[in-house]
Amino acid sequence: MDSQPPANGSTPSSTIGDLVPFYSSYLWNRVASLIPTSGKFTNLYRQTFTKKRHISLPLPLPSDFQCSSANISADTSRIYLVLEEIMADVLSNLHDIQKSLEFWQSRAQGSNARKAYFMVFERGPVAFVDESRKLVRKGFSEEDSAMQHLCQSSSSHMSDRMRVLMELRSSLASFLAQLYVELDKRGEDLLKNPEKSLPSLLVVIDRLFSNLEGSFSHLHAARESDSSIDGSNSMPLVFDRLPGVNEEGSQWTDCELTDAINLVHKNLEKLNSYLSVMVGKHRKPRRMTLYWVRYTCGAVGLSVLSLWLLRHSSLMGSSDIDNWIHDAKEATVSFFSDHVEQPLLAIRDELFDTFRKRHKGVMEAEEVQLTQDSLHRMLRNFCEQSKGEKVSDNATDQEMLEVVMHRYEKELVHPIHNLFSGELARGMLIQVQKLKLDIETAMLELEQILRANEINFAILAALPAFFLSLGLLALLRTWLKQDSKAQGRGRIARIYRRLLVVEIEKRIMQYQSYVEQGRDKDAETVFGLLIYSLERLYRVVETPAKTSGEWDLVKQDLIELGRPQQQTSHKLAVTQRLVTVYDCLLPALERQ
Repeated sequence: MDSQPPANGSTPSSTIGDLVPFYSSYLWNRVASLIPTSGKFTNLYRQTFTKKRHISLPLPLPSDFQCSSANISADTSRIYLVLEEIMADVLSNLHDIQKSLEFWQSRAQGSNARKAYFMVFERGPVAFVDESRKLVRKGFSEEDSAMQHLCQSSSSHMSDRMRVLMELRSSLASFLAQLYVELDKRGEDLLKNPEKSLPSLLVVIDRLFSNLEGSFSHLHAARESDSSIDGSNSMPLVFDRLPGVNEEGSQWTDCELTDAINLVHKNLEKLNSYLSVMVGKHRKPRRMTLYWVRYTCGAVGLSVLSLWLLRHSSLMGSSDIDNWIHDAKEATVSFFSDHVEQPLLAIRDELFDTFRKRHKGVMEAEEVQLTQDSLHRMLRNFCEQSKGEKVSDNATDQEMLEVVMHRYEKELVHPIHNLFSGELARGMLIQVQKLKLDIETAMLELEQILRANEINFAILAALPAFFLSLGLLALLRTWLKQDSKAQGRGRIARIYRRLLVVEIEKRIMQYQSYVEQGRDKDAETVFGLLIYSLERLYRVVETPAKTSGEWDLVKQDLIELGRPQQQTSHKLAVTQRLVTVYDCLLPALERQ
């Protein structure tokens, strides 16, 4: 078929160039349609991989209120499980919000240089290229405006996320506080008269969801007008409501109770999905995003190292790696032999064999005695011949040596004559014998010193291996103790747990201050955050408290701190008892 050329006179090559991007875009859209979107993927991940959340802090219900008790109806058991699920999900979402909020607050308190570094290097490679392009473009246009604009953009970026997260935290904390207070009020009624209390509790929960929807709607309306976050204007949260009929009836049918409980489940799922999206858009960057520069450098370095190893491997016909492995093996064996095996064998021989199986030393006492006896006879013969009389048996070597030295000095007056016909040569030989005796005596003393310190030298040779073993044991001890954050058994974990108690004490005092000022809404939010802090402490202190045998008392004190009607003075006394009495919360591993 003949085709007419385009009106603009484009060539066939340009037509092919237009078709390639078209079909590339088409194939990409087809592939993208098969991949779940962020919201779908989040829900799929939640349904597939997320484990069921469990609450640690007990619900504010009577101690004998257990869903497994024989006198509790099936509907009561179901509502008990629903309440646990609501508390667990709200506390888990609060924890995610709090971690992200703490991250943004720490970044916002940094210097301008630190903020600029975050905007360029800690938001991923795409943000790095974008911010670098902006810096270069503004750097050529205006002086000193690029960095100023970057710092302002960073402050706006962080403050916007902090504002949204704080509003989400405030709404969830208020919802948690209201639910906790209602459960504390209705606990006895739920146990004594569940047929009448369950409908009213479900109505209250429905009202709390409605209030939460209103607070989120206010947040959504505020975000509609101004937002620096792409795609942050998600759909508003709308909960399902209980039917308008028979809401306040004294007794509901089983079908109505089942429908109401299922409705609560459905609303809770909506809440989790909404928070998953909202927190996901305002949360702190993931570890891979924060440290992408390090990971990139590490990947490049690993690639270079891999190529270098491949170049020296047997795959490329090189035997360098085999030789290095052989040398490393020999060095390891040599180190073990020189610093572990031989020192231990020397210590064993020194401790158990003592001097019985020692090899012959360099100098023995018998040889020194022979040299000394020979010198004594030489001195005696010289003195007798020079004096012409017999020397007394009591004469010492020192006295006879003085006679020799006196004659030696006289002989030196005519050294050449006396060397051949006098006693000069004989006196010199006696002095050589004396020097030999002194050397052998010194060597014998040195030999005794070395033998006496042989075990010390063996221990000194074993010190490198000892310090290496000590370092490995320290690493093993740290790993076994799991001394990280508040979940652990070491000193650092104890410090974090004590800081949680301090946080609880501050929120108790802040709650009391808001109540006295008549700021009921703020007091409600702080009480919800207090429950969140108590749940965190309850979770991390359970294992060490059970190990020390203090769990029953610690658990009772933590429950007392969460009671809404408890006096503030009593709660503060409980916090002091926690950090001063219980061993699991003491600052040191042992009592001082």
